[in-house]
Amino acid sequence: MGAGTLAVYLTGGTTYSYPYLMLVPVLLAAAWYELPGALVVAMAAGLLMAAMPLDVADGTSQAPSNWLIRLGLYLALGAIAGWLFHLLRKSSETREIVARTDPRSGLPNPIALKEDLADWLAASRRHGTSVGLILVRITDITDVLEAMGADASDELVSAISERLSCEVPEVEGIYHFNTAELMLVLSDIAHDELERIARRLAEVGEDNLVVQDVPMRAQLVLGSSLQQARDTQPDDLIHEARIAMFAALEKQRFHCHFSPAFKRRTVQTIKMISQVRRGLEQGEFELHYQPKIRLLDGRVCGCEGLIRWRDGEGGLISPGLFMPKVENTTLIAPLTRFVASEACRFVADDPGSVSINFSVRNLFDEELLHMLQDMVEEHRIAPQRLEIEITESALMQDLGAAKRAIERMRCHGIGVSIDDFGTGFASFNYLRHLPITGLKIDRAFVNGLELDERARKLIACMIDVGHALDLVVTAEGVENAMQRDILRELGCDQAQGFLYAPALPLDRYHEWRRAYAACQGNSFG
Repeated sequence: MGAGTLAVYLTGGTTYSYPYLMLVPVLLAAAWYELPGALVVAMAAGLLMAAMPLDVADGTSQAPSNWLIRLGLYLALGAIAGWLFHLLRKSSETREIVARTDPRSGLPNPIALKEDLADWLAASRRHGTSVGLILVRITDITDVLEAMGADASDELVSAISERLSCEVPEVEGIYHFNTAELMLVLSDIAHDELERIARRLAEVGEDNLVVQDVPMRAQLVLGSSLQQARDTQPDDLIHEARIAMFAALEKQRFHCHFSPAFKRRTVQTIKMISQVRRGLEQGEFELHYQPKIRLLDGRVCGCEGLIRWRDGEGGLISPGLFMPKVENTTLIAPLTRFVASEACRFVADDPGSVSINFSVRNLFDEELLHMLQDMVEEHRIAPQRLEIEITESALMQDLGAAKRAIERMRCHGIGVSIDDFGTGFASFNYLRHLPITGLKIDRAFVNGLELDERARKLIACMIDVGHALDLVVTAEGVENAMQRDILRELGCDQAQGFLYAPALPLDRYHEWRRAYAACQGNSFG
């Protein structure tokens, strides 16, 4: 405004058009300070121009009407500009609030989280403190959605947010990260305190909440991360909290804090899964066979086909490193087709029977079930010589669908056995209704059998249950003669384990079988 006044004076006074330069500070004031600032600056500009001579050269003064009109113009334009800038700013603030807020729960959203987290991290760098995140997943929100609808699930998220905010005052901010997740931000926090707060959240999670007049208890799983370096970015901290939460889900724990080992394992898993299809195409997978022995007379009565992956250098990759992850992807279908095809080819050229494993996805894969039947017919093998082993957890995914799938396999003569019996959701209900042909007792019960009276009693009960339902009972993980003798005394039908042989490649399996037959003086029964 001072520069404008000087410019008008140096150009000869208000006779010329230069007084309109004073609208520049008026408009700037409107932009910065909206209506009040625009009016104050407009009034000041009008009074400055009123004191300015009409003609600086001869000192001629202005008529009152001249500067009053100019003052009114300044005020009018200042008022209009100030009001427009006010509306613009309000509109911008509204858009920003909308952009930062989840429309259903009313909580700040991931955009707000990243912006606010950047500010907290910047403050932590200045003060030498650390910022922590806790990602809270509501694991049973799908049940609420299915039973009560989206409004109820949003109300549940809001109710949990309010409860956490009241019960855990250390939380600086709570954000709705996605449908089933809340992100909690804690500033100036140490690892021990973060663990203590996680335990407190566990207690809060035990409380009942009322949603739409229905009492419910939400199941919460937590993953936490803590700023470790000065250059930590918001996305880094969020990513670590998510990895920790997934680790808690996998380990079936309430809470896990981020460890770099989690990330390394995740990267390795991604790389390994990406190589599975290539491995199938290049013939890197093969089936190994572990013999099953009939305990009554010691004869080989069949085997289990187990997948193995041979890397480019000829070494074997343990199934435990890739199968648990592959089972949760669509790659399990081509992998199981390979296993089934190899098993059928084996049975076509070899006496005895073979069992293979099915995952949850396999059990509910209609195309795979059709293909299994076609393979049996193509290789012209008796279907009863092929057995499918299914874990109890697979059955519990959808007992009705599992029953229909098993009935289809049984209708075609294929045997179905429950694998890892006793470690999952053992239920007399499914044993009663499912048309299964066998039970396989998990190695956890066989391990230390010769030293544990309670283990012997448990296995005796399992064997009795199996025989009461006319099922063939197999014990896996048999490692010594004492275990074998006890199982035989208890009436167990079959055994497999390192006492006899590990899973062997096809040629070595044939060699072992011939040597075993020569030693025992018998062959397949």
